Formats: sequence, C-alpha cells, structure tokens
Amino acid sequence: MDKIHEIAGGGALMPRFDDGMVNMTELIRVMAESLVNEIMDAQADEACESGNQRNGYRERRLVTSVGTINLRIPKLRAGSYFPEDLIERYSRVDRAVIAAVSEMVADGVPARKARRAAQSMGTGRMGAGQMSRMCSSLDDAVADLQERDLSDVSYPYIWLDATYIKCRDAGRVQSTALVTAIGAGSGGYRRLLGLDAIDTESHGGWRAFLLSLRARGVDGVICVTGDAHGGLRRAIQEVFPGAAWQRCVVHLMRDAAGNAPTRQKVGAVLGVLKAVFAERDPGLAREPCQLAIEQIEGFCPKAAEVPGEAEADALAYLDFPYEHHVRLRTDNVQERASREPRRRSRVVQVFPGRKSPIGMMGAVLSEMDEAGPAAAGPTTTPSAGPSRAPR
Repeated sequence: MDKIHEIAGGGALMPRFDDGMVNMTELIRVMAESLVNEIMDAQADEACESGNQRNGYRERRLVTSVGTINLRIPKLRAGSYFPEDLIERYSRVDRAVIAAVSEMVADGVPARKARRAAQSMGTGRMGAGQMSRMCSSLDDAVADLQERDLSDVSYPYIWLDATYIKCRDAGRVQSTALVTAIGAGSGGYRRLLGLDAIDTESHGGWRAFLLSLRARGVDGVICVTGDAHGGLRRAIQEVFPGAAWQRCVVHLMRDAAGNAPTRQKVGAVLGVLKAVFAERDPGLAREPCQLAIEQIEGFCPKAAEVPGEAEADALAYLDFPYEHHVRLRTDNVQERASREPRRRSRVVQVFPGRKSPIGMMGAVLSEMDEAGPAAAGPTTTPSAGPSRAPR
C-alpha cells in the first residue's frame, strides 16, 4: 500500500504523459500491482500464525489488460503458498487478455494484427505458439458444439452446406470442405447442429458427418435442403431413410444459367425459372416446370439439362406445408454460416491444420442459435413439420 499512499499524497508522483496529463492506464497498473502484492503479504502472514515463517519472495510477471504487473509471491519455510484465487498456476497472462485475443481471432482478425494488439496491452513479443495457447479457450465452445446432445427436440427440417477452404496437411496445402448443418426444431427455432472438416464432398465424408448428427440424437428428419454436393443425396437416404432431398433452387438456377453462352440467354434462363419457382400452388407448379424446360431447350439445350435432371428434387418442397415453402426451397438459412468461413478464409488464406478452422468457426457459429424454447417438446406430428415456419 505504500506505493498507493505515495501517489495519493503527492500529485508529482503520479505517472504522466509528456504533455503533463495523468497516464490513467499506468496509474491503474501501479495500484493493481501494489494492491495484489499487499493482499498476498496479508494472506502469507495469516498462514504463518500457526508458527510457520516467511522465507522471501519469488518474482513473477503477469500480463493484464492494464499492462504487465510484477508479482512478489511470498515463500514459506514449511509448506507452500500460492494465491490461487488471484492468479492461475503456470499462467503468465490474465484471463481478460486471453479473452480479448481469443475474441479477435474468432472475429477473423489476422494473427499478426492480433499479436500487435496484444503487445499494446503489455504482453511483449508474442510467438505463434503462445498465440495458440491463448486461443485454446475456443476449444470449449467447439467441444460443446460437436458433442452436445440433440435428442431433446425433433428436427423435421435440416439445411446442409459446404464451403471449401485451404488447410495445410502433411506438409502441403489441400482443399478441405467445411460442412455445417442447421436444423429447425419442432418449436420452429433454428439451431446449429454441427460442423466438421472433411477431405472431399464425397459420399463417405457426408455419410460420416450425418451419422455423427444421428448419434447425437437428431431424429424425425423429413426434408433436407442443400446444393448438389457429391454423394450427399445417397448419404441422406442411408442415414435418414424416408427424408426428402430438396435441391436449392437458387443454386439450380445459377447452375443452369452458367451453361448459357451469352448474357442475354443467361437473363432469359433466369427469368423463365424464376417464374416457375414463384408459383406456390403445388397443383400448378409441376406442369409449368415442364413447359419452362421445353422453352429453355428451344434456345439453350445445355442449360435445359440442369432443371430437367433435377426437377423432382427442385420441387420437393411442394409436398410440405405451404407456409414453409419459402425457406425449404433454398439453403438461404445457411447463408450466414457459409459467409463467415469465406470471409475468414480470405483473411487467413491457408489454415495451419484441420483443427484450426473448426476451432475458429465453432466459436463463431455457436452464437447463431436462435433464442427460444429450442428444448420444448414436439407440438405437431413429424409429418406435419414444425408448428411455425423456420424463420
């Protein structure tokens, strides 16, 4: 406390900038250092009341949000003393700094900038290994996301998507698919069901991912919406037998338009297909779809092949409640989940390993669950879908 009394008793002793203004950060750091050391001295004196004796100090530096403070931890002649309620064993960085660095990494701040920001908080020079250890707190959020029980609610509707990122594996850069699953529970609220990194979007990769969801309690699935990823449809049939596959109509229109040779034909293909998918009456939508395919075939046969082969999958949403059509026919529910990996992959460019993108994205995507009675029991039969439309 002597240091605090000296500062309080004389304004000249207060830390100041070159222009004479008081350096509040340094003032708080000095006061925190003095107060913590005083508390440890008092605790050590209390431990010596039974006849033990003090035996000097051991110095230790602790990086905090107000700078580095020098701790003087008392030593005892018999036994040991450690202020576990003040600092953690073997830790050289305060929890506030760890949380700040982890949040920056989760928000996609490049590691170089995150280290620079941490240095401005008094951490000193920080290596990649220290940065990784500080971000290990993100693993808890990912473990909860990948292991939590999902059997409390049935999930009639699921949206699946994959985003390609680059990861370093076995000494070389490889393309990896970061796959995510979002489900609409029986209460109508969306929930992030899981994410993983697979080698390719093959049948085996999708099947393993869907089996992990099934093992954690995902059941009652009647419709899965996604793009035409390799092996996905077969994996859905094996893991969720009886569930329909709804091919995303937005991606289908883009795929069809991509086969048009000119800008005018691209606009014509999109215009025809948009008119078809704008029809909401199940009894009227299928016949115009056939007419649209024939119309597109008249001026661009290659573009007509895409909707021709995927007609049944593109119109699967018509078999479900009318109020759910808008959400079921596209994977726009996955839009944010897909946008975040792309944004961060542009910053990181190449992830050091497969666990790195999973850890980063798990921390971000775990906050996507909608607030609401996600754990409430089913309010309708699975065949009727959720009691309210997925938002």
